[in-house]
Amino acid sequence: MGHRVLAGWETAGKLAAVITQNIDGLHQDAGSRRVFELHGTARRIVCMDCQADFDPAPLVRRFLATDRVPPCPKCEGRLKAATISFGQALPPDVLETSIALCRRCDLFFAIGSSLVVEPAASLPRLAKQSAARLVIINRDPTDQDASADLVFNAPIGETLAGIDRELSRLG
Repeated sequence: MGHRVLAGWETAGKLAAVITQNIDGLHQDAGSRRVFELHGTARRIVCMDCQADFDPAPLVRRFLATDRVPPCPKCEGRLKAATISFGQALPPDVLETSIALCRRCDLFFAIGSSLVVEPAASLPRLAKQSAARLVIINRDPTDQDASADLVFNAPIGETLAGIDRELSRLG
């Protein structure tokens, strides 16, 4: 439900982008088009050697047929999900764009995050330092709640749907 609300806000011109730590592609499935995936995506395969990226379906079929991880079709290198592994750097272009968005936004929603994993945890602080309002929606309290303008410790989908209803009433 929450993913669809965000996609609707983007379509209506109320949301500039989604910056996410999620790797599942659900924002895109819901209709969001401007999504910056800080931790990559599980929906693509990347070569660790030549950085080529591939649709996973044929590679998964080959794995299932041979019970062996196939080599990169381009360079015979090592393949993995196009996700960021622990200790691996975030994609510089995604991080730079995310930082730029935070510096110029007027409202920042931190949704479903403990706000402890860096550098993503710095983005709400950066937005706040750049004069944005900060709204945190998370099941549990975070260390950044005290600096937020609004905090909802409640289910994400229901909370976003409620905000959306209120915004609709305002016109």
